[in-house]
Amino acid sequence: MTDVALETRNLGKRYRKLWALKDFSVSLPANKVIALVGANGAGKSTLMSIAAGILPATEGDVRVAGRVVLLSQDKPLYRSFSVTDMLNFGRHMNTVWDQQRALDWLGRFAIPLDRPCGKLSGGQQTQVAMAVALGARPSLLLLDEPLANLDPVARREVTGELLAEVAENDMTVVLSTHVVAELAGVGDHLLLLREGRSTLDGDVDELLSQHARLVGPRADSPPVEGQIVQSGHTERQSTFVVRTLLGPETPMPAQWQAQPLTLEDLVLAYLKAAASGVREL
Repeated sequence: MTDVALETRNLGKRYRKLWALKDFSVSLPANKVIALVGANGAGKSTLMSIAAGILPATEGDVRVAGRVVLLSQDKPLYRSFSVTDMLNFGRHMNTVWDQQRALDWLGRFAIPLDRPCGKLSGGQQTQVAMAVALGARPSLLLLDEPLANLDPVARREVTGELLAEVAENDMTVVLSTHVVAELAGVGDHLLLLREGRSTLDGDVDELLSQHARLVGPRADSPPVEGQIVQSGHTERQSTFVVRTLLGPETPMPAQWQAQPLTLEDLVLAYLKAAASGVREL
């Protein structure tokens, strides 16, 4: 069992004159849930498609450990097939297949096996597609916004079940989502893309410990050394999100407060950062 699920070196993908990925190098840990976030066009889907072997890279290298399955928002189901037919199709198309694992997933969500996929709700179709993906026993499961048509409660339930799958089956999940608030308690590792490059990459707990929100009197810069991620000002007050060696409990100068960030706070701060990027103090 390897410690690395997905590794890229100087990876690039160009569509005519536009680079979707450029000089992209990451090493993602195995047996984790990896939250992949970024604005539309940041390169998330391109990265997943290259990792799954669907798209060729323009330059650089990508290495994956074991079997890779990609499940996108456009779920690969045949509307006239019953759920059982879809499982049989999955068995036929994959050299490795775990029928019981697929059935167990469907059973968790009470999906009827005899109903045609075209007559299932959008949420039920998501569960069928997920069952087929898990039945293939992937080492690396790439989920590109497949939960978008589930309601918040169902999304939370599905991500919770995925955590159990990761723990029990030595599987790595890369989850791309725009619903940042739902990443709390789900992702072990964060990879944030911006304009085809990695902006933030690391263990979630470590990243949160390295960042703080500093609030104090109006100032051009915060009272600590570090990297300004985002700043905001009123006539009397300044707020900075800073990446710094100082923790949120470090004593601050008079009138300044250090506040911890949630994962949602951290991601949104980077997504909203100025196009000129962060700057050092």
